[in-house]
This record gives sequence, structure tokens and C-alpha cells, in this order.
Amino acid sequence: MAKSFDNREGWIWINGSFVPWKDAKSHVVNQGLHYASAVFEGERAYNGKIFKSKEHTKRLFNSAEIMGIKIPFSQEGIN
Repeated sequence: MAKSFDNREGWIWINGSFVPWKDAKSHVVNQGLHYASAVFEGERAYNGKIFKSKEHTKRLFNSAEIMGIKIPFSQEGIN
């Protein structure tokens, strides 16, 4: 599993200078927007029924696991 982003050692480049990682602050959206540390699974519906819903949900959970994201719902609950 990926190491948490909120408590790392070292330095990070923010707004034109290096700052200690633990002191770096940014809006919650920035990480997912700029570094693609988010997951997304689009689903289509035909005649009111979601196409391959279980397969899409499984792929969403697999992607989240790879990124170290805990989804606070079960796959069954989403389906």
C-alpha cells in the first residue's frame, strides 16, 4: 500500500521554493487535479439500466486500492 502523503520526511517544491514536506499546505483538490491521484469510473445506462455495473464498480475499487484510497462504501452497496 502507498505511504500516506501527510507525514513524509524531506522537502517539496511549492509556489517557487522548497519547504519541509510536513509544513506544506495546499487545497485538497490540488493533489488529485495536478497529479491524478484520484480514481474515476464512468458508467453508461441503457433503457434505465446501468451497463455492466458490477464490472465498473470492481474496476473502481481496484483503481482505488492501487492509489491507496479507501472507499467508505462496499461494492454491494454501490451496486
